[in-house]
Amino acid sequence: FEQQVAQSPNNVAVVFEGEQLTYQQLNDKANQLAHYLREMHGVKPDTLVGLCVERSLEMVIGIFGILKAGGAYVPLDPSYPQERLAYMLEDAALDVVLSQNQVCTVLSEFNGSLLLLDGMGSESKHFCHRYSTASLPQNALTVSNLAYVIYTSGSTGKPKGVMVEHQALMNRIYWMQQQYQLTHEDSVLQKTPFSFDVSVWEFVWPMMAGASIVMAKPEGHKDAQYLAALINKEKVTTLHFVPSMFNAYLDGVQKDSPSVRQIFCSGEALDCKAVYDYVTRFSQAKLHNLYGPTEAAIDVTAYDCAGLNSSSVPIGAPIANTQIYILDPYNNPVAMGVPGELHIAGDGLARGYLNRPELTEEKFIINRFAPNTRMYKSGDLARWSNDGNIEYLGRIDSQVKIRGFRIELGEIENQLVKSELVDSALVMAKEVGGCQQLLGYVKPSMLISHAEYAEYVSTVKSELNQYLPEFMVPSFLVVVEDWPVTPNGKVDRKALPIPDGSALQGAYEAPSTN
Repeated sequence: FEQQVAQSPNNVAVVFEGEQLTYQQLNDKANQLAHYLREMHGVKPDTLVGLCVERSLEMVIGIFGILKAGGAYVPLDPSYPQERLAYMLEDAALDVVLSQNQVCTVLSEFNGSLLLLDGMGSESKHFCHRYSTASLPQNALTVSNLAYVIYTSGSTGKPKGVMVEHQALMNRIYWMQQQYQLTHEDSVLQKTPFSFDVSVWEFVWPMMAGASIVMAKPEGHKDAQYLAALINKEKVTTLHFVPSMFNAYLDGVQKDSPSVRQIFCSGEALDCKAVYDYVTRFSQAKLHNLYGPTEAAIDVTAYDCAGLNSSSVPIGAPIANTQIYILDPYNNPVAMGVPGELHIAGDGLARGYLNRPELTEEKFIINRFAPNTRMYKSGDLARWSNDGNIEYLGRIDSQVKIRGFRIELGEIENQLVKSELVDSALVMAKEVGGCQQLLGYVKPSMLISHAEYAEYVSTVKSELNQYLPEFMVPSFLVVVEDWPVTPNGKVDRKALPIPDGSALQGAYEAPSTN
């Protein structure tokens, strides 16, 4: 980034809602923030610094300021419920959080130093404007220090922080630049929520390559028409889509965006129809399907969709300095075409889970194929194809992805049964109305009449909204009087009704069983 500042200080680095920062301006402001964090708050390598902001110029300044200070940033999405944010603040033991005036009220339980970045993107006088704009020495920082900690859904009912080091991040970014080559003429759309790790490359890759970041307005990533207008106005060349949003964009937008030359999809399974149809909206673009968990620095495999000749879209082959093993339950490699659990090794692995040594040891295991290295048990089912690509087959546990967000169904179930209104609960992901939806089934803890179901469902959903982010609250909540069971006594999931839209209003769905 600093090399790009020296080479092209007046090139535009970031564009947001009619405002912009040049490379020199972004560097100066990030350096001032970094000096302040070091001198006033003792930020050093492996210090975690919270960032609770909406998408804005200040978001980019905050990320680069924290990194330049030597610290690691912890995204705190201001749209999350206060209960969840309070847990993340405590779990990460944050002493400093950067925020904005319009969202800082969600941090009411935070007792550390709250620094408001308001105005840093546009004004010359801000809370650290007296600090030096000179670059900071990084003598103590190594590739083994943390770059960021991103929280993902946890099966125990609490989110878990994934610690990613600079080596893992830079391996991923350098591979992407070698493979897809951004230049100073490119503009990258930044629309991924910063609590989702795809956002990391949207920030870091263009700044490394001398390109520009075009930021969508807050919540703009959900509006296909707005995105199309922004892409064409700012001549965006590179962008990412979660497949479900990609499908919504292709269905809802009629005009071409000829400036786009590269589209990356990840976060969910990409379907063949989108691969065949996308050229009607992006006539000059190449489409790439990427795969990877947060525990392995964003992505670990890649596939050029131009080569598609099968009934499903592969997740591709390993990226640079990454090894993929598909193993049976005894950690032996499976034969070509045989399903097994996908394991990941190489430079991209995360350090582990923050404050979860047992879980880290369980998921990051000894790599028997390379001495003194680890590999990550992804929990994903996959198989090798004859052409050297990998086919994703689903999960081997209760984790799902909805709109690109990784969700442990057990976390939702745990939260449901905490309610005094709920005796027991079950959550599934099913295709309803053409897309994956979360379906929640609840058995009330008391007798209620059918006429009371709608109010009951509304109350239970309201309770969930207090503790879980919006993407984890089931779209449909179905009341069951008794659980249908299989002959061996387990809940018969196939006998549970698949609701239609009426379930959104809390309509009663009677379970059936054979």
